[in-house]
Amino acid sequence: MSGSQVVVVGAGIAGLAAAHRLARRGARVTVLEASERVGGKLLPGEIAGARVDLGAESMLARRPEAVALAREVGLDERLQPPATATASIWTRGALRPMPKGHVMGVPGTADALAGVLSDEGLARIGQDAELPRTEVGDDVAVGEYVAARLGREVVDRLIEPLLGGVYAGDAYRISMRSAVPQLFQVAKTHTSLTEGVREIQARMAANQQTGPVFMGIEGGVGTLPLAVADAVRAAGGEIVTGSPVTELRREASGGWKVVAGDRVLHADAVIVAVPAPAAAGLLRAESPEAAAELDTVEYASMALVTLAYRRSDTALPAGSGFLVPPVDGRTIKASTFASQKWGWIADENPDTVVLRTSVGRHGETEILERDDTALVDVSRHDLREATGLDATPIETRVTRWTDGLPQYPVGHHARVARIREHLAKVPGLAVCGAQYDGVGIPACIASAHAAVDLIEGDLTVVPELTANPVQSTRGGAGE
Repeated sequence: MSGSQVVVVGAGIAGLAAAHRLARRGARVTVLEASERVGGKLLPGEIAGARVDLGAESMLARRPEAVALAREVGLDERLQPPATATASIWTRGALRPMPKGHVMGVPGTADALAGVLSDEGLARIGQDAELPRTEVGDDVAVGEYVAARLGREVVDRLIEPLLGGVYAGDAYRISMRSAVPQLFQVAKTHTSLTEGVREIQARMAANQQTGPVFMGIEGGVGTLPLAVADAVRAAGGEIVTGSPVTELRREASGGWKVVAGDRVLHADAVIVAVPAPAAAGLLRAESPEAAAELDTVEYASMALVTLAYRRSDTALPAGSGFLVPPVDGRTIKASTFASQKWGWIADENPDTVVLRTSVGRHGETEILERDDTALVDVSRHDLREATGLDATPIETRVTRWTDGLPQYPVGHHARVARIREHLAKVPGLAVCGAQYDGVGIPACIASAHAAVDLIEGDLTVVPELTANPVQSTRGGAGE
């Protein structure tokens, strides 16, 4: 790959991670970003003088990709786990401790959900061991399967708020195979779901997965893409913001022509790291079939309301915040007590308390049509109902993420497989991002690394790029 010219379209964390891997392997990299900044859904900001995240605020630590990338770009000493691992769920009229002993809300025993479910709901879980096998086929909705095994209360009171926090979606539509693959595997091999969950828990214990589940960064997770961008530039890469790509064409030579405004680039390979609608537009000329599949990807919109209070005016419950089941009819779907969750925020701002709420799920349009003042008002109302917080904030900020989260409905894995099958016919082209293999930061980085590995296999078959051509890896097993 050394010396090859590669264009990356999109400077979210996936595009930047791809550019970083390419630069480290000796490629000449140009990143083209339509907006005026890098980072995508990772956005550092400030409120009342406090540094905060206005987008994603943490990254899964039990997958290695995000933490490893942070270390590679010099953020090792700024990595911090949450200051508290306890959280609550606001349901049935009260803040209740978040149950332990479950896998994405699916319990190994009914005892794990005591206090959150009714007596009838707890009793229904016990019937799982007596039910005949529930076939899942090639895929099944998380909510549909779990409700059949354990009853709807488990789905409505726990799985919905947990999955809603990740996908802003509907548990009764979300693919179990794509969103919670470990549950899908036990569903295929076990008659009893609770028995399968206990097996997952035993396996995790045997593998000593006891470290922090999540990790943050002092100054905010939004500083990660900035550090990656700096590392790309330091390695000789170029990042151009305010430069939307309008045309992507294969040239007779086998390379690529990339048009961005008045700028025309010629590249040996291209990685497309933008959301599905934009990716579809770029791929339509060279892979109309892949573009048609990307056109079917749905997105959910949401908004984050960040509020700052005088510490002397606040007395929040212990813990990092709470989730809200949709079935309870509240407007907010979660609240994070940022000053309690992240020690660096508290240390930097001893007289200020920062918290935030989130609103908006897939299909909810009315709430997001309200203006910023209305979103702040409804957030304050729900916070008062949940925690008793009645103080007036000293500053508020509303950050809207329109079409921010791709949805993973039943059959998502098959759609992604078809996209990759179509793109396999187009050498020197790969895709990555949240709409393929996971919406979390580590999953996006992993998809970027896979895209780089894929085009590297293509480039090795071009005689002028290597003295010892080898067979392309495209089309092989594992794509």
